[in-house]
Amino acid sequence: MADFSFLDLEDSVAPKEKVAARTKVINAIRTLDWDERVLCVRVNAWDTRWTYGDVIEVVGGAGERLDEVMLPKVRRASDVVALDLLLSQVEANAGLPIGHIGIEAQIETAEGLINVEEICAASPRLESIVFGPADFAASIGMPVTTIDETIHDAPSNPFSYVFAKILMAGRANGLHVIDGPFLKVRDLDALRRAASISASYGFDGKWALTPDQAIVLNDVYSPSQELFDKSYDILDAYRVATEENLTGAVMFGDEMIDEASAKIANSFVSRGVRAGMKRSS
Repeated sequence: MADFSFLDLEDSVAPKEKVAARTKVINAIRTLDWDERVLCVRVNAWDTRWTYGDVIEVVGGAGERLDEVMLPKVRRASDVVALDLLLSQVEANAGLPIGHIGIEAQIETAEGLINVEEICAASPRLESIVFGPADFAASIGMPVTTIDETIHDAPSNPFSYVFAKILMAGRANGLHVIDGPFLKVRDLDALRRAASISASYGFDGKWALTPDQAIVLNDVYSPSQELFDKSYDILDAYRVATEENLTGAVMFGDEMIDEASAKIANSFVSRGVRAGMKRSS
């Protein structure tokens, strides 16, 4: 199961259908039986003529069920600030609480990557920073026609720097950090390999384009049962050490654990709980 759903007004909509698609999105939000997952609409980027209309019409017409707006191709902090200001006016006119709509920002260009620290600190509405690999590859002139697992085998893999820079900027500002789509939708083994790389950096997840992809990604970005159980055991041992024995560190098997160990363990427990995992008896 995915944690998040979004309706797209950008890349999946032909230019001549951009305006008409707004009404379809509003109707979908208002009439379909959505579950409790976060519901988002991706609007068009500020370098097009559709952005303000997307925000005014969709946010103004969708009602309270819409949770977030995703802004693609964010290049600088002012892109986020402009969206924040526009959202406040739309919320006021639509009778929504100010700040009701969160923002997801996509980093898809070299300029956006250079400015990612300022972007991640640009607005309290920001909830996630998202890497857009295909547009980014085009932005820096990578000699590829699709984004797949072979990029990570390149002699000089620029995504290593990209992943680290986006992750640090997101984490420093308390944001979720998400990897973008894997376009070979039928090659689930290749998806698993590609996803495991951003997962190893600490990314929270990756876009799924199909239900089959979602199953693989849930497995990759969730802790294993062994790691989940061990993390619980570490937290129990640390609690006994600090609350009963009044020590700041303790041996756990053949390794020393302390406050830092507890923080790491707590992050794995939190991820597992969000994924519906339960501790082994």
